[in-house]
This record gives sequence, structure tokens and C-alpha cells, in this order.
Amino acid sequence: MRVIALRTLREFWQTHTDAEQPLRTWYAKAKQSEWATPAEVKMTDRSASILANNRVVFNIKGNTYRLVTALDYQYGVVYIRFIGTHRAYDQIDATTI
Repeated sequence: MRVIALRTLREFWQTHTDAEQPLRTWYAKAKQSEWATPAEVKMTDRSASILANNRVVFNIKGNTYRLVTALDYQYGVVYIRFIGTHRAYDQIDATTI
């Protein structure tokens, strides 16, 4: 998969340094994946939450942070839509962000 954009993750881990290694690990796994369906995402990451509008929420660092992505399965692209704490996540609508 092509991940758009690593810059968003990098900016996040510059202020949340404990998230750097888990986000790098997630990024490497996502780049190596070839997800064609939500079921394939779940096979790779059982804790991922599949939402409407092709959104997938990943738990980062033992569920300390939430990563919301929009997947375009046809073109093999993962768009980073949000990364933040649970408190910040609770204030957004993950299906539309």
C-alpha cells in the first residue's frame, strides 16, 4: 500500500515521542501490505476497527493513540486522516474526517 502522508505521522511523533516506534512499525507493515478488502486488513491487524466510508481505525502503542485512515482498496492507497489520543479521537467523527 502507498501511505499518504508519512509527514503527518512524523509531525505527531515529534510531540509524542513515545509514539514514534509504534508508528514506524505500523507504517512499515502498511507499506508491505496489499489490502484489497476490509477483511484483509483485519487478518493483518485484528485490533483494527472497520468503519463506514472505507475508514479503518488502528490502535497505536497498546491503544494509547488512535490512527484513523481512509483506504482506497482499488488503487492501494492509505490516507492518514487523524492521529491522536483517545480524548481527541472522542471529539471527531471518524467516518467523515
